[in-house]
Amino acid sequence: MPPRAPSPDARVEIRHQGGNDMVRKIIIAATGAVLALSSAAFAQQAGRLADGAEARAMLENVVIEVKVNREQAFEMFNAGGGRFLNGDIYVFCTNAGNGKFVAMGNGNAKDLLGQDVRTLKDATGKAYGQEIFAAGQKPEGEITEVSYLFAKPSDPKPAAKTSFVTRVDEDFACGVGYYK
Repeated sequence: MPPRAPSPDARVEIRHQGGNDMVRKIIIAATGAVLALSSAAFAQQAGRLADGAEARAMLENVVIEVKVNREQAFEMFNAGGGRFLNGDIYVFCTNAGNGKFVAMGNGNAKDLLGQDVRTLKDATGKAYGQEIFAAGQKPEGEITEVSYLFAKPSDPKPAAKTSFVTRVDEDFACGVGYYK
């Protein structure tokens, strides 16, 4: 008996499966293109100025990281990358008792690690370090804004900056600022 030809319905099903493979390949290619373009767009945004809302949101994440594992968090912050560096916003943390910096995400300010924040003055002579230290003495969860001039990670020239500072546990104060 000769082999039977597939029914017309079977041919439709075969074509339909082949069509799914082609559609799947198109979707995968399109998704890859979108991801590549998104990465390029994000890279372009890296040079833009972040705003206060982004800085405050980052501070909330900083508090969580420090509470989960402070040593690992400080290492991550000092590395100055990942989700704790967004354009020119970055994290810094001090010891709440002695005021010494334990974390600094700004590559232009790594020399501050181990220094007492209370000694810092900006280019106009404002003792903003005292304000940052005082903000870190307030009850945990209370966020204080401190404005001053400070060098950006992308430019060592002093620029107007506002930092949000809060106490984290009993031992530390952390801040995240944005440039205006």
